[in-house]
Amino acid sequence: MKNADAAGIGFFEKFLTLWVILCMIAGVLIGQFLPEVPAFLGRFEYARVSLPIAVLIWLMIYPMMMKVDFESIRNVGKNPKGLFVTWVVNWLIKPFTMYGLAVLFFSVIFRRWITPELARDYLAGAVLLGAAPCTAMVFVWSHLTRGNPAYTVVQVATNDLIILIAFVPIVKFLLGLSDVSVPWSTLALSVLLFVVIPLAGGVLTRHAVIKHRGLAYFESQFLAKFRHVTVVGLLLTLVIIFSFQGKVILNNPFHIALIAVPLVINTFLIFFISYRACLQLKLPHDVAAPAGMIGASNFFELAVAVAIAVFGAASPVALATIVGVLVEVPVMLILVRIANKSTQKDIL
Repeated sequence: MKNADAAGIGFFEKFLTLWVILCMIAGVLIGQFLPEVPAFLGRFEYARVSLPIAVLIWLMIYPMMMKVDFESIRNVGKNPKGLFVTWVVNWLIKPFTMYGLAVLFFSVIFRRWITPELARDYLAGAVLLGAAPCTAMVFVWSHLTRGNPAYTVVQVATNDLIILIAFVPIVKFLLGLSDVSVPWSTLALSVLLFVVIPLAGGVLTRHAVIKHRGLAYFESQFLAKFRHVTVVGLLLTLVIIFSFQGKVILNNPFHIALIAVPLVINTFLIFFISYRACLQLKLPHDVAAPAGMIGASNFFELAVAVAIAVFGAASPVALATIVGVLVEVPVMLILVRIANKSTQKDIL
């Protein structure tokens, strides 16, 4: 089974960047020339959360959740260093580096092209991204870096709990906006849809199959049936997201490039801070790589939903969060390759 997984991952890694780009383009074209498609899908949402996207995220996460052995989760507490790195980087470093870089670029370096009003709005979008560490997509990155699925679940689950407590205060503090009201229903529903439901489904499936067919069948045959489901879910998710925002992207090509600069820099910065810290603590690759990915990537589903709910779908704030989606997947694929090719000696 391990060989099959490795072969499957290698095959998708080889072509995934191209497929991601093609799906982004397809989504933009659909939004531009077939607007009735995103309009129809847009009807299915609750608390500003897209239910079609939630279903596709289930497809991404479900196969990995089935690999989670709760017996192994019990052992995570014996090696808590990876959790400490995740918590410190995600909540004491990343929001503030994102804020600093956004101020530097939007208000100083790019002030010739961005008005103070737009700089403030783009800053708000960047802060929303920086204060929301990845929840759903990190399972994809963990899968591609051969991460420990049980440990990744605990890393993500604890981050979800912290999000419920820390997201709003951090956003309010960094922006200094007393009138920023983040809907708690959006927070709670996002966690429920993107983590709790697929985790419960995966655990129940694993238990049922092993009970009736045995562990050997589950690992050697049953999981193989879902080998490519994660990538298919990722690609379809990108098509839908970019169909929703196709016109916004086409109408702001230059500003999208400007917004992308601090987002990309912060992604690389946070990844190397997290990954290096884990390796210095002598943590194995299957813990270090997901830790780096959680901090580097963003809970963009939440950031986009909050931006739309608070500032409106056509706002510059929403545009900034959408750029986060635009740049995240290609950049994260680069970091996946760096993580997979690196060794402790390379990083240190």
